Amino acid sequence: MSHDAGNPAAQPLLFDTMSTMRAMRRLKPDPVPDELLEKLVQAAVWGPSGGNMQRYEYVVVTDPGVMARLAPLWKRCVDAYLATTGKHAPEGMDEAAYGRMVAAIEYQRDHFARTPALIIPCYRMPEQTPDEEGLKASAAALGETATRQLARIQERFGALAEGSCVYPGVQNLLLAARGLGLAANITVWHLMLEAEWKQALGIPEEMHTFAAIPVGWPLGRFGPVRRRPVSEVLHRNGW
Repeated sequence: MSHDAGNPAAQPLLFDTMSTMRAMRRLKPDPVPDELLEKLVQAAVWGPSGGNMQRYEYVVVTDPGVMARLAPLWKRCVDAYLATTGKHAPEGMDEAAYGRMVAAIEYQRDHFARTPALIIPCYRMPEQTPDEEGLKASAAALGETATRQLARIQERFGALAEGSCVYPGVQNLLLAARGLGLAANITVWHLMLEAEWKQALGIPEEMHTFAAIPVGWPLGRFGPVRRRPVSEVLHRNGW
């Protein structure tokens, strides 16, 4: 069997999709067909979830009236985000590129009511209380020091465990959108007002929301993305 990984022509088309998948915030107001939105959710559902429990739910908003009611919430969240990040690039980031990003964020904020579709992935881990014997066995496997350390980061551990059941599906959704020629970007700013978002959309209080993903036909062009080279981020066999 030949291996042509070094030959660009032999790379799977998925690599082209990933390398040109920009965060597209400028959207046309044209509606996105329901069947395409269902394809995006199907792609998300194909993603893995912890224990294969599949406890995800996806809220898809396409009603212009609902979008108009969400627009003020979006504006408050974006304004709060921009107030903390500022108008100037953080150290090490190109000022012009940062300015373009902020301009795109502001454009999306100002035109949010005309967003064709918004997808909100939700997840809720089941309540699980290990029995005393299970806790003892876990502590024995980890050791006393690690068990104490785990107790200190339990909230973070739980949040990451839940997120790991959602975000692989979200990435599938973003890749599917790019493959279908749709623009999309992941945001988490809605979490600043999560209770109000859930109330506006009738999402049960016990559900956790993990993103708000605007979707539509792009006004701009895709890729290529600008990222740090692999040589700067790769650590082999240790840091």
